[in-house]
Amino acid sequence: MLNTPSVEDAALLTQVVAATRAAGAALVDRFGVRPPMGTLAEVRAAIDANDAASLAVLRPLLAAARPGAQEAEDEEAGGALPPGEWWVIDPVEGNINHLHGTPEWGVTVTLVRDDVPVLAVVHLPLAGLTCTALTGGGAFRNGARLHVSTKPDLATAVVGTGQAKPGEDGDTFRRIGASIAAMLPAALVVRAWVPATLPLVQVAAGEVDAFWQYSDVRSGLLGGALLVTEAGGTVTDTAGRPWTTSSTDFLAAAPGVHAAAVDVLSTGTGSGI
Repeated sequence: MLNTPSVEDAALLTQVVAATRAAGAALVDRFGVRPPMGTLAEVRAAIDANDAASLAVLRPLLAAARPGAQEAEDEEAGGALPPGEWWVIDPVEGNINHLHGTPEWGVTVTLVRDDVPVLAVVHLPLAGLTCTALTGGGAFRNGARLHVSTKPDLATAVVGTGQAKPGEDGDTFRRIGASIAAMLPAALVVRAWVPATLPLVQVAAGEVDAFWQYSDVRSGLLGGALLVTEAGGTVTDTAGRPWTTSSTDFLAAAPGVHAAAVDVLSTGTGSGI
């Protein structure tokens, strides 16, 4: 049985939506102005400048909305969070896309309570879309309720994966490549995305049937995981075990294709990845 969101959380969601939209507006003002990015140092500096512009808007608004919540400041970090309430923020999700003048970017804010996501907002300014989820309250895009795909067969599915962050280790790159190779004959279409939250929104909306990632980066997974779960999807690790912030990999799928996706991706079955 689903829990009913509290009135307090529902009111907080409205404030978080306003905060993400304000940060998104600041980023739209910066969009299309390409800084020097000829070296990795210049790329990192441009990413940091975008993050700073978004956080300058987000932080005071979130602090006012929930004074007792702490911020998980490292957006590339993973693992369990300490007890209490934490804001997990990706201030420019898809930052590299923003900097290169493509529209696949947004602002993601998730409230985590005792290491469980309870509220998520994903705002995509250029698409004019705001996606929201509350534990027990469903997932929505611009007010319309989201539902995952009803496909029963991986052979008809659109699936994909992606990098979590620059400089992944060699084993992670090997697993990404092997998983794509294994999925190519199993699924209808296989894609690769950056960032993760955008395909997770599409999984929640029934437009993509499965997404997996070999990483525990919290900021790219927590909000999308809540959206998919509240839209009726299944979220586990790639071996089919319950996913937590301590898991080292991630799979979100429509229920009808989840078991087959696990079979392809899990160690010891399918491709043996």
